[in-house]
Amino acid sequence: MDESRVRDAEALLGRALPAALRARLLRDNGGEVECDGAAWRLFAVWDPTDRRTARKTASHVVAETRAAAAWRGFPPGAIAIAEDGSGDLLVVPAGTDTIAIWQHETGELVPADDLVL
Repeated sequence: MDESRVRDAEALLGRALPAALRARLLRDNGGEVECDGAAWRLFAVWDPTDRRTARKTASHVVAETRAAAAWRGFPPGAIAIAEDGSGDLLVVPAGTDTIAIWQHETGELVPADDLVL
């Protein structure tokens, strides 16, 4: 992943991504991570270089954050960084660089202590 694309995503999100997440996106631009005993799909940074990468990165961190912001109970100013397929999201809450699990049914934020990016 090109550094400029990550900077562009950060500009659209209005804040910098946490260093560990940023490093992971630069290295792999997406993929899976494990947290809370489940596999999570990490949102990529959009890459329109060609049709294949544009399609592969269509569910990117900026688009997914904008979509999640419309959901009832989504924390204001949070960045959505991954999904588990059940509606829960890994998020970076506003004002912090820590990552938490946002439980969509309750709106609760739970620390993602065992997450390794």
